[in-house]
Amino acid sequence: MGGFSPEWLALREPADHAARNPELLAAVGAYFTPKTSISIVDLGCGAGSNLRGAFSALPGRQHWTLVDFDQRLLDAARETLRLWADEAREQGEELVLAKDGKSITVDFRQADLMKDLEWVLGWQPDLVTAAALFDLTSKRWIERFVAALASQRLPLYTVLTYDGREKWQPPHEADARMLAAFTHHQHSDKGFGPAAGPDATEIMAEAFRKSGFAVSTGDSAWTIDVGQRDLAKALTRGIADAVLETGHVEADAVADWLGARATEAASGLIGHYDLWARPV
Repeated sequence: MGGFSPEWLALREPADHAARNPELLAAVGAYFTPKTSISIVDLGCGAGSNLRGAFSALPGRQHWTLVDFDQRLLDAARETLRLWADEAREQGEELVLAKDGKSITVDFRQADLMKDLEWVLGWQPDLVTAAALFDLTSKRWIERFVAALASQRLPLYTVLTYDGREKWQPPHEADARMLAAFTHHQHSDKGFGPAAGPDATEIMAEAFRKSGFAVSTGDSAWTIDVGQRDLAKALTRGIADAVLETGHVEADAVADWLGARATEAASGLIGHYDLWARPV
């Protein structure tokens, strides 16, 4: 799995952080309140946005292991975190950060989550996290993942899993066809088998409940307004490219839809859900 650029991840990070469900984040923080330190494995870490979005709710001493298949993104994460922190220093391969009174040590590990999943989870962290990952994975992989977590009684906090909701203003006559084609594309293989796409949160929640975990979900939709034109343009361009790959909407209709989204005072809602699963 690959194809996400550091530039795209940087563009979407403010929207990701604004959309993160505050009640679920608070619940995760409350769960770990008795601990003074915590170890976290972040799957598909990209440029480290999930760390930056979650660290404030977690105990004062944190050890994060950031895992990604793309070494480019791991390098971007190291540099972005260095610039973000109040203080940063190298300690061997680790990056040691101070931010808002928290002490954060970060390891960076390249891994293929299709082949190396059990090895990664074998590091036995206190918490497994991910952001914008599971809609790219398959139902079979999700069930394997949940079984691996359940066998070790590891909690999961994951955010920004796409749920299939899209609503743009002003409306366009091709909206419904574009969304149907994009949903079809979301179910294509992203490296884990046929992707769960918008069904991922429901699949994961059901698998966790069957494993005896408590599960909470919360809305984390992006709300894109006219002040986020760069994000809207990049997002609608990506949607258009995906739709063209399916062949389900004529190229002229896609171009007309994309042109309207680029020139009008467009705003939109892109649906996501956060999920917090823990053993009971």
